[in-house]
Amino acid sequence: MKFADFYDLVPKIKNLPLPGQESHYKMAPLTRMETLDTINIEDKNPRRAGVVSLFYPDDALKTRLLLILRKTYNGVHSNQVGFPGGKVELSDKNIEETALRETWEEVGVSPNKIELIKRMSEIYIPPSNFLVQPFVGISREKLEFTLQEDEVEEIIEVSFSDFMNDKALFEENLTTSYAKNINVPAFKLNNYTVWGATAMMLNEVKEMFKKLI
Repeated sequence: MKFADFYDLVPKIKNLPLPGQESHYKMAPLTRMETLDTINIEDKNPRRAGVVSLFYPDDALKTRLLLILRKTYNGVHSNQVGFPGGKVELSDKNIEETALRETWEEVGVSPNKIELIKRMSEIYIPPSNFLVQPFVGISREKLEFTLQEDEVEEIIEVSFSDFMNDKALFEENLTTSYAKNINVPAFKLNNYTVWGATAMMLNEVKEMFKKLI
């Protein structure tokens, strides 16, 4: 999709109701659904985080979606594809500032280049005990990225058309930090498997756009 056409959708996006938890569950591993259905999230006293699903124009003025591949480390999200963003710091005024600050730190995109146009549904991530607030953001200019080398392995720039294509949906058998040999619904984007909380959040964004195009 041309970015000019995408940008014309912004006023409609702002007014759309959220697809919500139902869209998350379509991309949730069975074990994740069972966990979410049996816990009280507030009892877990989760850490909070903000992330951005960021859309922007490429050199050909086509719409791109930004994802990142995280570094391999000793943690539950090691070497996984996700959104730029991260945990709340005491200096953050609000969760919007968290999402923008962390995006700047991780990929080098200044907050003044991003407009947050939609607050999506929160999602709880049991393995890391994070309650994540996703946002849809846009930049009206082509972006240059500077990776935070100790956290980000690679920038993944996904075309909007590939993201919206139902052929990108599939199932894969994975061994995770909390389960072995489980089938998980996932997106295949730029040859990367995107699953778990990121896939759940992506699906809500996708279902929202499907109402408009």
